Amino acid sequence: MRARSLLSMSSLVALKNYFALREWIALLLVMLLLAAGLGWQNGLGRIDLTLYDQLITASARPARDDIIIVAIDDYSLAELGRWPWPRELHAQLIDQLSLAQPRAIGLDVILSEPERPPRLGDAALQAAMARSQRVILPVVITTNGTRHIATPPIPELADVAHGLGHIGLNIDPDGVVRSTFLDETGEHGSWPHFAAMVGSDQLPAYPHRIRPMLIPYAGSSGQVMSVPYAAVLRGEVPADFFTNKYVLVGATAVGMTDAYPTPVSGQGGGMPGIEISANILASLLDGHTLVTARPWQTALLSSLPVLLAMLGYLFLSPRAGLLATAGLLLASLAGAWMAFRLGVWIPPAASCIALIVAYPLWSWRRLDAAISYLGQEFSRLDSEPHLLPELERRKPRSADILERRIQAMKNAARRVRDLRKFVSDSLDSLPDATLVTTVDGYVLLSNKHAVDYFASVGFRNVNGALLPYLFSTPGQTVPHAFDHTFEGPFDWWDLLDPQRAATFADGIGYRNEAGAELLVRSAPCRSNDNVLTGWIVSIVDISAIKLAERSRDETLRFLSHDMRTPQASILALLELQADPASALPQAELFARIDKACRKTLGLADNFVQLARAESHEYRLDEHDFQDLVFDATDEMWTLANSKKITIRNEVTSELFPVRVDRGLMTRALANLLSNAINYSPEGTVITCSLRPRATLLGTLLVCDITDQGYGIAAADQIRIFRRFQRVDLPNQPRHDGIGLGLVFVKTVIERHHGEISFTSKVGLGTTFTVVLPVINVHA
Repeated sequence: MRARSLLSMSSLVALKNYFALREWIALLLVMLLLAAGLGWQNGLGRIDLTLYDQLITASARPARDDIIIVAIDDYSLAELGRWPWPRELHAQLIDQLSLAQPRAIGLDVILSEPERPPRLGDAALQAAMARSQRVILPVVITTNGTRHIATPPIPELADVAHGLGHIGLNIDPDGVVRSTFLDETGEHGSWPHFAAMVGSDQLPAYPHRIRPMLIPYAGSSGQVMSVPYAAVLRGEVPADFFTNKYVLVGATAVGMTDAYPTPVSGQGGGMPGIEISANILASLLDGHTLVTARPWQTALLSSLPVLLAMLGYLFLSPRAGLLATAGLLLASLAGAWMAFRLGVWIPPAASCIALIVAYPLWSWRRLDAAISYLGQEFSRLDSEPHLLPELERRKPRSADILERRIQAMKNAARRVRDLRKFVSDSLDSLPDATLVTTVDGYVLLSNKHAVDYFASVGFRNVNGALLPYLFSTPGQTVPHAFDHTFEGPFDWWDLLDPQRAATFADGIGYRNEAGAELLVRSAPCRSNDNVLTGWIVSIVDISAIKLAERSRDETLRFLSHDMRTPQASILALLELQADPASALPQAELFARIDKACRKTLGLADNFVQLARAESHEYRLDEHDFQDLVFDATDEMWTLANSKKITIRNEVTSELFPVRVDRGLMTRALANLLSNAINYSPEGTVITCSLRPRATLLGTLLVCDITDQGYGIAAADQIRIFRRFQRVDLPNQPRHDGIGLGLVFVKTVIERHHGEISFTSKVGLGTTFTVVLPVINVHA
């Protein structure tokens, strides 16, 4: 059954792949036909024309210095009179120019009719042209809708002209002149272009061309060198200025209607026809001709990027496919620019449009297939039982398949969120700081205890951090195994070593920067196939356990030594008393037994009081701290009086309201006064003072207890608040005690959110300072 199921699944996958390939082939054919059809148009109007104009403008080059325009400009009209001028002036100009031996003279003036009224101008111009043998005249080509009609100059002038050429230009639908025919056919034969005839002495013989030549303009209007007609006629221009130059004579004056918009005109108006002819002549002389690719060539080149894009879509991811589409768009534009530089204009809009359409179409098909697949999977997942208990939900009935799939996806997403929430809550409910990492040690999940712990040691972002770096903070001691089975040097990377997983199951203990003692456990996390997928690391704070162990050991030492010694002394006295030879007088016996019992009672009382101070049962009430000072002073008056020591209270009338356990706080102050009395010589003074201290967080009370006693040696000051520690100078009287009094005081003060400190100098005395928060009576 399992083999049959696997076979059916593989067949289904193969069938889906077959249909996906069919869709790809169908879309490929559609896009190729679209690209080829658009490319066959050989230009898609404004899009390609705008790009072509930008390329022409960007390809500006310096004008040739051997082409000069003799301009019939506004200045010449003002000097020589209104147009038309007598043809004798043209004859004089030709004679003037011929003296300089120019290469050719292109007279771009329409001479298709005799001069009116009849004058000698035609004869004079004919004679001048005959003498020059360098004059090219224009032929006007017009159309009547069915055929081209050529209008040459009058025969008298045409016969003596060095050549005739048409001055026709192709005007695109947007009114811009971008091309011309190097050959035009009229009813009287074929005519080369006027510019080609002007430069015929340097140009090869051009075959008859049906395709128009795109005009590669060198620059905007006015770039070609020009001189006024009137200035040349009057001899104001040196004759040698025109030597070996191509001279074009034509109108540039405003209002003579011989101006056309060009790709390089911009906002500056049209370009005169004579200057357009100069640009055509310059391109022919430079060999820089530009033609449009044939329709089949543009169709083929437009289809190639689409083919490459569709092949990429078949094998690439959506993001890579988008990048490939963008790259092919840029390549199409770059290819058009390179072909333009080589003299062939290939309109790129067809390939660009096809590429822009292809990607969304293919993405839509892939997205539709993905949505269908996900919808089926979500529906199947929705029908399966959930891992966690959930409430019964009424499934809405809908005929819309998309709505049903969306609902199934919502249910699946809700279940995933519920499962993640369950895992997160389970992790947070653990009492210890717990981390879940990848195999490489990057933290994936962390509970709130782990976040709080690492925040306390300076790590704010736990998730995503590398586990060994979280532990390897400066100041940490080298970890050690509690069971002493860990051999060799230890490194935090060993937490991620599967070969040492058994060792870390029991835990590795270490002390962090704050002095906390921690136990770190590491356990591997494996998949259903027993593949290592990550690690579960827990951190247990065992500082309290270790403290309890040390306290237990100290208590055992206390019970076995300090408490046992007085009892053993009593038993020894009783044994001695049984022998008459060693028996003590009854009064001395009772005195010794009384002393031992009182010592035992005092030790027990100190131990009980310290245990109560370390407990959690504090009964806090509001009191004036002055009353507690007076109570402690009264309690210690008898002891102080026995040593002739004066206790002086420097207390103002100001109130110091505090919230404390009166019994424990009074006992703590009494302990400080008792220490001051015991460690001071007779006849000295003990001062107890109270004063307020203002801070940003509120008012604090400061209680100073100063004696004139023996002082504490600097070497002993670090041990003053430790358990079972006594500090005595060699020359001072010895006092009974076990070293729990100041431990009790420090514990009580800190449990009331206060601080205790001291300053001491040997021979001068000691000052203990207690700082406690004061209750705000105005709150």
